[in-house]
Amino acid sequence: MFLDVMHIPEVYLYREIIDFRNGINGLIGIVEFQLCENVLSGKLFVFTNKSKDKIKILYWDRNGFCLWQKRLEKFRFYWPSHLSDDKKIILTMQQMKWLLEGYNLRYLKPHPELKFEKI
Repeated sequence: MFLDVMHIPEVYLYREIIDFRNGINGLIGIVEFQLCENVLSGKLFVFTNKSKDKIKILYWDRNGFCLWQKRLEKFRFYWPSHLSDDKKIILTMQQMKWLLEGYNLRYLKPHPELKFEKI
């Protein structure tokens, strides 16, 4: 089943960059040992890479883990790394949507839409 946003308890953004070679097992380790969160809770756990042009989202869905990734072809995600000393920031689903759309919350302006003819 695709992500049911009505039943997501919380969204946790991991503030530090990760090695994007980490798959599900590596991200589970970060969630459990660095964030001290239950990875089976149904919460979304959001990560970025060093160049902040990719995002991975990990969550448990009924009978298995799901791992989603978004890669920007241009621009970078605005990563709120300066807001807290905590390793995680709790986001609302609206804030998560803004993050994925590329919003810079300071200016409330998204990245422009890109249109390509071929890859």
